[in-house]
Amino acid sequence: MGLFIGLGAFAQDITGTWKGTLSVQGAEMPLIFNVSNEDGTISSTMDSPSQGATDIPMDETTFADNTLTIVFKQAGIKYEGTLDANKVSGTFYQGGMEFPLNLEKTEKTIPGNPELPSSDDELTSLVAFDKGDFKYSVEDYFAKPKASTFRFSPDGKYISYREKDDDGKRHIYVKEVESGNVTKAIEEKEELVRGYAWLNNNRLAFLTDKGGDENYHVFAVDLDGSNLKDLTPFDGVQAQFSNLLPEDKEHIIVNLNKNNPQIFEPYKVNVITGELTQLFKNDDPASPIIGYDFDKDGNLKGYTKLKNGVDQDYYYQDGNGGFKVLKSLNWKDTFAVLNFDYATENEHDAYIVSNLDSDKARIIRYDLKEDKVLAEVFANDKYDVSNLGLSKKRGYELDYVSYEGDKQVIIPLSDTYKQFHKRVTESFPGKQYSIADATDEEDKVLVFLQSDKLYGEYHSYDVAKDEFTFLYNLMPQLKEEDMAEMRPITFTSRDGKTIHGYITLPKNAVDGAKVPVIVNPHGGPQGIRDSWGFNPEAQLFASRGYATLQVNFRISGGYGREFLESGFKQIGRKAMDDVEDGLKYVVEQGYVDKDKAAIYGGSHGGYAVLRGLTKTPDLYACGVDYVGVSNLFTFMDSFPEYWKPYLEIVREIWYDETIPEEKKIMEEVSPVYQIDKIEKPLFVVQGANDPRVNINESDQIVEALRAKGQDVPYMVKYDEGHGFGKEENSIALYKAMMGFFAKHLGEQEKATPIKG
Repeated sequence: MGLFIGLGAFAQDITGTWKGTLSVQGAEMPLIFNVSNEDGTISSTMDSPSQGATDIPMDETTFADNTLTIVFKQAGIKYEGTLDANKVSGTFYQGGMEFPLNLEKTEKTIPGNPELPSSDDELTSLVAFDKGDFKYSVEDYFAKPKASTFRFSPDGKYISYREKDDDGKRHIYVKEVESGNVTKAIEEKEELVRGYAWLNNNRLAFLTDKGGDENYHVFAVDLDGSNLKDLTPFDGVQAQFSNLLPEDKEHIIVNLNKNNPQIFEPYKVNVITGELTQLFKNDDPASPIIGYDFDKDGNLKGYTKLKNGVDQDYYYQDGNGGFKVLKSLNWKDTFAVLNFDYATENEHDAYIVSNLDSDKARIIRYDLKEDKVLAEVFANDKYDVSNLGLSKKRGYELDYVSYEGDKQVIIPLSDTYKQFHKRVTESFPGKQYSIADATDEEDKVLVFLQSDKLYGEYHSYDVAKDEFTFLYNLMPQLKEEDMAEMRPITFTSRDGKTIHGYITLPKNAVDGAKVPVIVNPHGGPQGIRDSWGFNPEAQLFASRGYATLQVNFRISGGYGREFLESGFKQIGRKAMDDVEDGLKYVVEQGYVDKDKAAIYGGSHGGYAVLRGLTKTPDLYACGVDYVGVSNLFTFMDSFPEYWKPYLEIVREIWYDETIPEEKKIMEEVSPVYQIDKIEKPLFVVQGANDPRVNINESDQIVEALRAKGQDVPYMVKYDEGHGFGKEENSIALYKAMMGFFAKHLGEQEKATPIKG
């Protein structure tokens, strides 16, 4: 809202963009106020560049007697300053604290260089290359399902779900099971609803951010859509949903970085009133707490504290109301509470995932007070094991453990779960299943089924009747018989390491034809892996005749500590060798045409695209870089505030520019310094508000390539962050990508220049 004031006050011209820097507990945080005047009404918005937040509307803005006052009630923010020429000297107030904040006039800018993105006409002409009599369109693969994300209310009287309207908005509806009556509980407006959950039988929670900036807010609402409340009303602050409390249906725990943007502190939040109670202080930015372990009643039992930016101490209750160090760990060590073991009399017993005395992570029962192993629950000699399921209804009995090998593997342990597992696997052969939800009484179970050819189906299981009821197919337009097969592959790298991955093959490749291939390195890269299952990208590519290769190169997660660590300091080097060796393997198997290989990926995968085009410029016919890193130096310099405590760890995983030899490697593996080696066609895609990979990473590569005369299509979406979340943007991306691949993998000749 704006406040009317006399036009004479504008003789000193407060309108425009004003920039300053707050110093909060040693952290520098830029703030920008954009002040405008329309017909005598003054208003303003605020930008917080370090948090990726732009154009946050302020509630009140006044300028009188040379004093600028800006109020943002939701966040408890007030700024008051005095204008003197092109400077405003004043004070920033929030949460009972005061900080000096002086502003200087500057120019209002949008993220990145607005001259660089390709025009709509240019991108439309690229889309036009995707010609053919295709059975399925891009929309068939990437339009959001009409309904999705089904959940039971705790008592099972209601079932909730997302449903898409004609404008593409995905609202949350609640259906009363007995009557069939449906109510819209959560309306998705301009910003996406990023996730939702039942809090109790009458109330739900959901997350939103602003334009993909990842500064999430947690909202709560009654199941009929009433009593909507922002539980974390602090802009420029990220809320991390931490714990539902099964024994306390009126409270949740969230972590907020509102006192210091670099670190998070836990708050108990009343889901009805919004009252916040801080549960613990994280007041040492040099050695911040990076994880909290609460029990089912909301009691803090332990926490993990970062030390020296690299090592970690795990603190546990000392029995006197405080905490003491239980374990001193290297950051590469795994020792984490999966769940407390409420089935025993000892409140200190817990299920722990650990690799302290093994290469592969395993699940153990542990007495945290006595600091000793009670029993090994489960381990596998090839893969990390880190998932389990407990039955609250049956006194927290251990139902199953699971791990991911070539496919997901579930090991049933309790008699009850063994029977259930047998029923699911016999009823739905060839499918992977997971438990999407269950009622508090565990009398109704929501089963989610998937395979490499099935996007996903929901089935409800009535325990008393021992009966499955089909509920919903998320993508009924995609027929299983038309989908491509995803095959696990295993090969040996050039230095003798066993590498796993997947090849998705269009039908003519299964029949023996050599087809073009899209090499798709995953993001992360550390601890992330590709998995078997339905992949809309790979299925779209297969529908156009392309195979998709996904390699779990060294540094990928799930294969043990040695495999993970073997990729440290090897990003862009041996990790890329593994990708190249995977391509060589599938060529040797006769699946693909070695002269028609493209490379595409997002985030680290986008970096891998640029690195692949510079490291092995003759290997790939073209590439698509999606929110990828181009310059390792600027990438690390532009971390969001809440990543900065992990900078030393990132330096151990990637490279440390303070070490001369590693600085040299960073220059060698930063694509922006190897521009002359990029000769093949490149398509660059970026979200303007990306807080992880700043738009500058994409701008740099586009500017440098165009400066040497190359034609680089560049798609930028100004309402997106790290990856496109909005349906219309995703569809636009894949349509342009399909046109790009058709242009350069179709009748492509090896020596075709990029121009034209």
